[in-house]
Amino acid sequence: MSLKNKLQRFKEQGHLSQESTKKIVPSPQILHEDKWKQLQAKPYTVDGEHIVLRELCFPLHTRHGHYRFEQLFEVMEAWAEAGMTHPLSTADRMPRDLLFFDTETTGLHGGTGNTIFLLGYSRFMDDHVVVRQHFLPAPEVELVLYQSFLDYIHDAKDLVTYNGKAFDWPQVKTRHTLLRDSIAALPVFGHVDLLHGARRLWKHELPSCRLSIVEKEKLGIHRESDVPGAMAPMLYFEYMQQKDPQIMEGILEHNEKDVLSLITLYIHMSKLVLSREQQMSSIDERFEIARWHEALGADAHALDHYRVIVRSGDRRKVHAMAAMGHIYKKQKCWEKAVAAWEYAMKESAHVPEEIYVETAKIYEHQYKDYEKALHYTQRAMEVWRKKSTLLRYPAKSEWNAYQKRIDRLQKRLNK
Repeated sequence: MSLKNKLQRFKEQGHLSQESTKKIVPSPQILHEDKWKQLQAKPYTVDGEHIVLRELCFPLHTRHGHYRFEQLFEVMEAWAEAGMTHPLSTADRMPRDLLFFDTETTGLHGGTGNTIFLLGYSRFMDDHVVVRQHFLPAPEVELVLYQSFLDYIHDAKDLVTYNGKAFDWPQVKTRHTLLRDSIAALPVFGHVDLLHGARRLWKHELPSCRLSIVEKEKLGIHRESDVPGAMAPMLYFEYMQQKDPQIMEGILEHNEKDVLSLITLYIHMSKLVLSREQQMSSIDERFEIARWHEALGADAHALDHYRVIVRSGDRRKVHAMAAMGHIYKKQKCWEKAVAAWEYAMKESAHVPEEIYVETAKIYEHQYKDYEKALHYTQRAMEVWRKKSTLLRYPAKSEWNAYQKRIDRLQKRLNK
């Protein structure tokens, strides 16, 4: 039993008064310090208590997967020049402002019972990238864990994470709340969660958007003998029993690769979004990038990407033209909208009924061409009827809506 625990037990049993405990400051007992040194880690001590701090440095020219770390500078300059609003943009930031952050915890779900035992991040310094890992060697020094973390990251401005908005940072906030009376406030960070972008780009292409799969398929990173993150809780509990730092070696290396891969992934995703070069991305990726811009209201950028797809002649050109039609309609460019949709109809027999409906509306309300409006309404009804037959859910309300429109247009033609 540690001296601190003994003091607490004596206090609870009435053997020591509150005043007498204040006068006793236990010395830190750093177990296996030589093994921690082998892992490039050392104690970080505050008021006689310590956590373990591991620090690694990498030259900027270091390659991790397809990219060198120094290419982050190029990407951030490109964002500054692009003049666009985007979740990935770091236009008003410097590389040092970004904290590529990940945690390891005692459970895979949130809640106050879930303890963070490793706070890891990579960060750009003047001429190198540093990886720091703040490790919790015992539950009673959690306050020191967060003190050390805040000492090093207080001047950062943005977090870059992978699922950090939903898990990692809320967990940090929860644990910090339990200690808030004894510790400085958490910084208010901007947050770039790369998982959201990965899902937008690759959810239809990859079997999963887990970071390890994205690394392998998109970043050229192949992990050898990697300890899965899911094993982290079990290994940490084993460490708590044996106190042997070597038990944690695999988890430390796993976290190290995670926070370095966040740099590579950020560079790669930024290049995809910013590039106008066809060879930089696949057609499927470019289509998803266009949809991403469109969802953000960046119609000009979306149209640029859709046009590249149309010029490529790829199967996606029909979908791209259909999407362009919706943008032109929103801009009230009726002629361009109709031209885009009629091109899609000509190229494919499987155009959604809504495109026929929207085309019919423009001919009816903008051009007063009731003959064409009727033609496209009837085409839309045919598509709807086939779909209803296949899915076996003919809705009477939809049938009535089509019939009402057809009747109205026929009356106008017969006037």
